[in-house]
Amino acid sequence: MENAKYTPIDTELVERAITGDIDAFAALYETIYKDMYRLALYITRDRQDAEDAVAETVADAYSSIGSLRQPEAFRGWIFRILSIKCKRLFRESFENLTDPEEMPDIADESVSIADSAGIRDLFFTLEDVDRTILSMHIFGGYKSHEIAECLEMSAATVRSRQARALAKLRSMMA
Repeated sequence: MENAKYTPIDTELVERAITGDIDAFAALYETIYKDMYRLALYITRDRQDAEDAVAETVADAYSSIGSLRQPEAFRGWIFRILSIKCKRLFRESFENLTDPEEMPDIADESVSIADSAGIRDLFFTLEDVDRTILSMHIFGGYKSHEIAECLEMSAATVRSRQARALAKLRSMMA
């Protein structure tokens, strides 16, 4: 992901979308669709679930964009919605598994299915933004400055939140 570049969000488009301009919202969606889909795919590890998460996110974001108070917060706001949708879809996929062979691949094959499910449960106890940061870094390979740009945070904040989230996971696993 070293070459990943995020297009800055045009706050004028956001302001127009807030007032109900569907073309402005569509232009915003075009700007961030690939980043949204990529993150959803990394979290859910399923193309259909990723597409569903993005579609649900866009529908919810469009219906509630009028409540967005700070146009410059659009990217972080929509990614938080996406994170919630992915969490729900991810949990549902595990609840519906009956055959251990259907379990998505995990990075460390020595971890048992029960352990990996436990780790995922702990993962979902983290705040939405922390899960998003960890997902982008671990599953997507994004660097802290890339995550910061995407979520409109400082790179130092991303690194700090990531370190705290990882420490929290480690302490809960101990």
